[in-house]
Amino acid sequence: MAMFIVRRLVASFLILLAASFIVYIAMAYTGDPLGFLVDITDPVQRKAVEKAVIDQLDLDKPLLQRYFSWLGDFLTGDFGQTARFQTSLNEELARRIPLTLRLVGAASIISIVLGTTTGILTALRQYSGFDYLTTFVNFLFFSLPVFWIAVILKETGGIQLNDWLRDSAEFSTTIVIVAAALAALVGFSVSDGKYRRRVVVAVLSAAAVGGLMLYLSAVQWFKNPGIGLPVLIPLSIGIAVGATAIFAGLGNRKALFSALTTAVIGCIVYLPLQALFDRESAGWRMMFVLLIGTLAVGVAVGMAYGGFDKGLSARLSAFVGFCVAFLIFVDRHFQSWKEYSSSSVIRNRPVKTIGTSEPRLEGSFWVLNNDIFSHLMLPTLTLMLISLAAYTRYSRASMLEVLNQDYIRTARAKGLSERTVIVRHGLRNALIPVATIVALDIGALLGGAIITETVFQWEGMGRLFVEGLRNFDPEPVMAATMVVGFTALMANLLADIAYSVLDPRIRLHS
Repeated sequence: MAMFIVRRLVASFLILLAASFIVYIAMAYTGDPLGFLVDITDPVQRKAVEKAVIDQLDLDKPLLQRYFSWLGDFLTGDFGQTARFQTSLNEELARRIPLTLRLVGAASIISIVLGTTTGILTALRQYSGFDYLTTFVNFLFFSLPVFWIAVILKETGGIQLNDWLRDSAEFSTTIVIVAAALAALVGFSVSDGKYRRRVVVAVLSAAAVGGLMLYLSAVQWFKNPGIGLPVLIPLSIGIAVGATAIFAGLGNRKALFSALTTAVIGCIVYLPLQALFDRESAGWRMMFVLLIGTLAVGVAVGMAYGGFDKGLSARLSAFVGFCVAFLIFVDRHFQSWKEYSSSSVIRNRPVKTIGTSEPRLEGSFWVLNNDIFSHLMLPTLTLMLISLAAYTRYSRASMLEVLNQDYIRTARAKGLSERTVIVRHGLRNALIPVATIVALDIGALLGGAIITETVFQWEGMGRLFVEGLRNFDPEPVMAATMVVGFTALMANLLADIAYSVLDPRIRLHS
């Protein structure tokens, strides 16, 4: 394994080196980096700026000598400066990389989880109404250009949704009926068994969705959202039971009891945590410490219950603890939503369409986080929609192929439960091709972020790359190329390592 990683790192370095040479040579013949000097009317200032740019980019030297000069600076960690604005690229990268990673990371995580889950469900309900509906929606978003989706979301989410939140925040009768009908269709398609049972599931799904929407409208939940203990308790218990049913089976009593115990502990500490969250010291460091403590408690509970598989109980309890902690984290942000939305800076228009944050906003850790999330909402949804279809289709195709393998038929013939066949034998093998798509999609999302960042005026790596191209400035383009190239290569390396984790037959030997 170690030799494999070393070889891949050496190969990645050589690939980056070749890519940097090609991009640098291409930028040298693209345009004149001194073209912006025509905008400077003062001859003295123009001469001084021209000399500074020539000295910075070594324009008075041969092309190959300029490239090796840039390469030497890059290998020492110096990305140079922008030619036009004379700003340090190291400082720009330190500011922009976290913004792009925040955007791409959020979109990737949501796309992988939702896409893979939907793909597995459609494979298990092949040729059902749910399968056809999901296929239609996936191909619809897959065929739409990213800039068009971004513009539509800015119109509907940034203007119409803000107007709705400011005025009524209530669902119309038409919207409730349409949502209930879609819920009935999904419930009927996903459920199995006799026709009467599927109709009952469809009716219950429609009633649940319709009733929930009417309740949210009646209490003006979208203007003053929250979860609270009355909702947290059943949700936590449901997560514990559902996770146990999927990963361990409800027959494994030790695993079930450990998951339920962790969920109960989370509900018990809900009120004491509120006083802790209200402190001025609340921040990401505190959240990290609480997360580590949550995982440690979950593992300890699982190990304490024991059973024939202590490791499974510990992992399950830790997962349930993480989910309950996430719900509490979201609930605390909901409690601060009204304070954020009604502030003099936001003025009850919380869904933002440009920028990464509101610099004039002041408030607590939770209020400032709400501002970040509101700016992140639309661009994340844009990137998510264009990649969700790929994950759904690939996971569906992979799961269907796995379900037709001989070892799946053998597992069923041995009398194993359907949950064991699907989760332990089917899902793990079906995720192997998806790991490849994840690695490829990281680079595609970073490329798509160029358009998304431009539409939403997100000051990330994409904007830096575009600004460098427009100004014929090679150093910002080279900086963005190297960062994106390094990220894509590391994603492919992690995908290769994931193969050996998902499939024990795969070994990465030297």
